[in-house]
Amino acid sequence: MSLFKDVINLWKADDLLSQAWNDSHEMLNLSHEIFQQALIYLKKGENIKTLKALKKRDREINEFQRDVRRKVLTHYAVKQDTTDLANGLVLINMVVDIERIGDYCKNILDLAINHPQTIDSNEISEDLAMIESEVQTRFEKTFQAIQSQDAEIAKSLVEGYKELVTSKSDDIVNGVLRDEVSFGGESRTAAIVLYARYLKRIGAHLKNITSTLVNPFDAIGYKE
Repeated sequence: MSLFKDVINLWKADDLLSQAWNDSHEMLNLSHEIFQQALIYLKKGENIKTLKALKKRDREINEFQRDVRRKVLTHYAVKQDTTDLANGLVLINMVVDIERIGDYCKNILDLAINHPQTIDSNEISEDLAMIESEVQTRFEKTFQAIQSQDAEIAKSLVEGYKELVTSKSDDIVNGVLRDEVSFGGESRTAAIVLYARYLKRIGAHLKNITSTLVNPFDAIGYKE
């Protein structure tokens, strides 16, 4: 049984653990904002100074994660009560995924900084465009599922990940490795392969977050 319905009640409380949950929500919002901006800059181009400034916002995500850890630890140290320990473990697990999303968004910004051309998936590959669109949708649906405690949305996101994200990303990467697919020069092809992989990993961490709503703690991140 999922722990999430019990966990969501923490947001209504007024203690360090509920504050940590609120921080995790802000953390996910920030990672979403960085992701959206990263895609815009990757497609349209931007000056290096702007891109580097956005990369630095990843530090805010890292600080959120540290704050969450401190608040969870302090909560249990002060209360000396572990009856809701599973809630704290779920939270710690979730913020790790959010932090990793931030790292992959930073990787996308590195592509925009170091690759001399813009990357517009709609002009490059139908599969790449579908992956990008799917991950964007999954960000929005992850917010919706968490806020509304909608297990059905969460279940559909967990079940659809392999077909809609993993398989298509793997097709691009494996096609390049087998010398069946190329996207121009070596640099261009390498950049697009990296982008396909970064999107796949962001999608995977979003799946882990949504699995919190439908899986027991030991199965978070997996299809049950």
